[in-house]
Formats: sequence, C-alpha cells, structure tokens
Amino acid sequence: MDEFFNGKNGYTNGVKMGSNNNNSLPPAIVIGLDCITGLQTARILAQKGIPVFAIATKPGHFACQTRVCKKIIFADTKSIDFINALQEMASQFDQKPVLFPCTDMSVLLISQNRNRLAEHYHVVLPDHQTVKMLMDKIDFIHFAQREGLPIPETYFLRNKNDAVEASQRLKYPCILKPPMKTPEWERNTKAKVYKANNASELLELYEKCSQWAELLMVQQWVEGTDGCLYSFNGYFNKNSEPVVTFIARKIRQWPPETGTSCLGEECRNDFVLSESIRLLQKARFCGLGYVEFKQDALTGVHYIIEPNIGRPTGRSAISEAGGVELLHATYCDTVGLPLPENRLQKYTGVKWIYLRRDLQSAFYYFKHGQLSFWEWIRSLRGKKFYAVLSWSDPLPFWADFFGKFYETLTSKIRHKQHRRYQQYGQNSGQESPIHTPAEMASKKEEVFHIDRR
Repeated sequence: MDEFFNGKNGYTNGVKMGSNNNNSLPPAIVIGLDCITGLQTARILAQKGIPVFAIATKPGHFACQTRVCKKIIFADTKSIDFINALQEMASQFDQKPVLFPCTDMSVLLISQNRNRLAEHYHVVLPDHQTVKMLMDKIDFIHFAQREGLPIPETYFLRNKNDAVEASQRLKYPCILKPPMKTPEWERNTKAKVYKANNASELLELYEKCSQWAELLMVQQWVEGTDGCLYSFNGYFNKNSEPVVTFIARKIRQWPPETGTSCLGEECRNDFVLSESIRLLQKARFCGLGYVEFKQDALTGVHYIIEPNIGRPTGRSAISEAGGVELLHATYCDTVGLPLPENRLQKYTGVKWIYLRRDLQSAFYYFKHGQLSFWEWIRSLRGKKFYAVLSWSDPLPFWADFFGKFYETLTSKIRHKQHRRYQQYGQNSGQESPIHTPAEMASKKEEVFHIDRR
C-alpha cells in the first residue's frame, strides 16, 4: 500500500491510483463531493465508465456515503489545502485527470492556482480575468451594463452611509447578498440572499450581514413566483462555441423566494438561450456555464439574476435526464474523445427533484394556502431525475432524508440537556459534561480517507 497523501485536514493510505486498472479512460476528480452538485456529478460520470475520484471537506456529509467513487479524500475545499492535496496526488495517476469543481470557491482557487495544476490536470476554465469578472458581482454588473445586458437596479454597499443612501433610492422589496460568498458568510448562514420589504428592514439586515462580508450588494426584487426563474446550462469549447445547451425553469425552491431549486422542469425559452450565449461569448468564455434569469410577472421583461461558471449546478443534471449529455460532452471535449451524439435538447418536459427539500417547500406553501395536496401531486408527474435518490446508490438518500430529522431532533434534545447541565454546573461548581458544538468541534479526531473498491 502506497502512502500518497498526508495533508493538514486528512490522511490516507491506499493503493496506487492508476487509471488504467481495468479502465483506459482518464479519471475525473470531483472537488466538493459533499453537496448535491458533487454527488450528481460523480454519479453521472461514473455511469459513463469514467473512474471518479473525489475530494470533500465533510466526512459526515450524506453524499460521502456514495459507492460510485474509487476514492474519497478529505481536505478543505474552501482553502488552499485541496490544491496541496491535488499536487501530492498527481504522481499517482498515469493519465491526466479532468478536474470537476462543484463549488464557487473551488473554481476560484483552481483558477488562481492553475499554474501549479495545469501540468498534471485538465483545468476546464477560461483565463483568470474572465473567471474573476464572471464570479465577482461588481465586475459582472459593470460588464453587463457595458454590454447592454438586462440586470435589475443594483447598489454596492461598502459602509453604513452607502446602505442608507441605497435604502432611500430603491424600490421595494429588494434583496441583499455578498458579491461572492465569503467563508465567514457561509459559517454564519445558509441563505444565499436576504429579502427586505422596506428601508428599515434593509438597514437592519445590513447591520447583521456586514459582519460577515466587507462588501454587500442590494438589488431590486423582480416580481414573480418561483416558476418565473429560468436557467441556461451549457458547455463552450476553447473557441467559445456552444457545444451543449439546455434550458429549464424552477417550479419550487427552498427556502421559498430566495433559496435554491428543489423542483424544476425542462422548458423552451429562446430569449434566455440567445441572451445567455451572447453573454458568455462576449466574455470569450469556455467551460461549463450557467445563467439564471427571472421574468418580471408584471412587465414580462427577463432580468439576469446571476451567472455561475466553471462548474455544474444543482439542477444542471436535468440535462442528462432530458437526454443531453452535458458533463460527458465536457469530459470528452477536454480529453480529446469523440463527442457524444446526444447534445440537442428535445423538450420532453423532464423534471428534476430534490425530494426532501421539495417536501419542505410544499409544506410551506400548504401552510400559506398557496398549494393544495393534489396540485403538489400533479406537479410531480412525468419523467424525473432525483437529486439524491438512486436505487443503485441508495445510502446518500437515506443518510440525507433521515439524517436531517435525526439532526433536528437531537439538536433540540442537546439544547435542553446543555441548559440543564449548565444549571447543574452553576449549582455544583462542576464542569458540564455536555459540550457545545464548538467545543465538540475542537475535540474532533483525525479524519481518514475512504477507499471505495
């Protein structure tokens, strides 16, 4: 057994990771397995016979229960640690692997460190300036304004005075978010954005969120339901030519209004298709690209909400369900293999669902009188791609579905116990035997690599 990785946040002993062991295809490395995007990416590539290796931050994440990966290595995918891990792993491959980052931070870090990686890995990204421009909300807003692309009214908040001035100019409601999620933001909240209905709510949110990010942005809210949100997914070759494109829309999201998709469907929207291609070609883009639009329910105007580049997205797997091989085409074009034949959208109305979150979303709409039980049932009809559920790879689904309820239940029990033992400690002068999550985190044992053979 060759010892090939001994990183700061992980350690592994395992067999040499040669890619020609019963498989002549170059490997794919999924970075950020511990999210639904990473899990879907690993499954889709493995189904094509591609040897899949993965890097994840959280060993306890439900996606790390998957059986489709040859190996899972644990390193922090939000820091330089996973770049160091990739460098240490490089000599173990006898063919050049293709990197599939699945989070924004891993895309940015790979782009910043491409000179360290390019000799040993295929990096499927445009130049770093393009990556930065499309990922940095400030740079992108300026680019969109120059190119005449449709965007909502936007202000950037560097201090309290900026927030006060913007609060007086904006039409309400509006949304507040960081130009790019910082580690501090992600430590404090799972929310992508916050919605404010008036100036006082905006200023209150600014006071809270400005502690997590030095710069914030506020945008006018575009009126419309979840079903008004459209998405473009595509892959562009080195000449910035679209090789694969796919259009879908949300049906429901969780949390409602400002969350991520939990039920979506394939659809046709030629405006979203043409404007997305125009945007990405203007930027001389190559690689995996995503653009989200929202159609104003009052005016019918489509506005660009955000681009996401260099990675698959949560709902992009709907393209494979619809017969369009987005990730396989990306892989084949990168390693020089013939492109798959299935690259044209057929508009069959296929759906994508993250079942647990859709149950949460549907329950919210039930409570608020916006959805009936039979309307929910009808919305689920038709061919579907499940984000987590897989009969051939069932453990992630059960770990996610029951783990969430177990986590909620035990957290309430721990909270009550902690309060009781705090009182016990105060009365007896002894240390409480119940530890807070932060205290428990400091006592974590060293994490080991999982070998999937």
